[in-house]
Amino acid sequence: METTEIRLFKESNQSFIYHVEERAFSIYHHHPEYELVYIKKGSGVRIVGDNISEFKKGDLVFLGSYLPHVWRCDTVYNKADGTFTGKGYVIQFLEGFIGRQFFDLPENRGLKAFFSHASRGCRFFGKTKKNLVDIILAMQHMNPTQRFYSLFSIFEILATTEEYEFICSPVFRETDHMSESGPMRDVVEFILKNFKEDIKLRDVLEIANMSNTQFFLAFKKMYRMPFKSYLLKLRIGYACRLLAEPNSNISQIAYESGFENLSNFNRHFKAIKGCTPTVYRKKLEKPMVSKP
Repeated sequence: METTEIRLFKESNQSFIYHVEERAFSIYHHHPEYELVYIKKGSGVRIVGDNISEFKKGDLVFLGSYLPHVWRCDTVYNKADGTFTGKGYVIQFLEGFIGRQFFDLPENRGLKAFFSHASRGCRFFGKTKKNLVDIILAMQHMNPTQRFYSLFSIFEILATTEEYEFICSPVFRETDHMSESGPMRDVVEFILKNFKEDIKLRDVLEIANMSNTQFFLAFKKMYRMPFKSYLLKLRIGYACRLLAEPNSNISQIAYESGFENLSNFNRHFKAIKGCTPTVYRKKLEKPMVSKP
């Protein structure tokens, strides 16, 4: 699915963008800025990379640089007179907006690691979401200087939190693992090269040089999901890429993604994506143009 690169404009006296979004913008797009989005009012379908899911009031997500996305609100929020009744709060900034060396400081290792993970998009929950939303809403009533320093409070939370889940599948950002080091990096490189085949656990354990228990614990801690779930989401994510091609055959996609049969593929696809491959493709085919 094609994505449009857009240019974001900020005020000349500001180093990053903070604004309240009260207009419909349903073009599938990307930009170099990182983006933090809080949905104050609205619901509909959110497409981020190879993920299609419903969004609703209260959702809070962080998107990495150049990660394609669109929030397509339900028609109830688009009035006949052209007005839009949804509402979202958006913070956008470039990685180097306070100097290239800032994120390389030793104190910012946690933040830099989070930004690497954000290449797949992150959805927050729990206390982390509440704390971030409190800051985002308070920033609306601040002057530019206050907003600037409040952004550092957001960075502090991002650097230490574990209360988030990835939005895109592992295959959508294949370079995400390159920030890791040691045996896990070798394991993921092996998986990315061979996920279409029948991967044997013994081969993975040999690469990791770990026992079953050691490997499963280490993998889950680093990638926030069990090994089998990672492999399954990798295959489904690759299938989503192929489904974006209108002339591709679903049965062939199943085999090319590493599944032994169509029935198994359909079952796992629906469990992860919440719909069948056919319905997923139809959602992609819906027009994505901005409302007049």
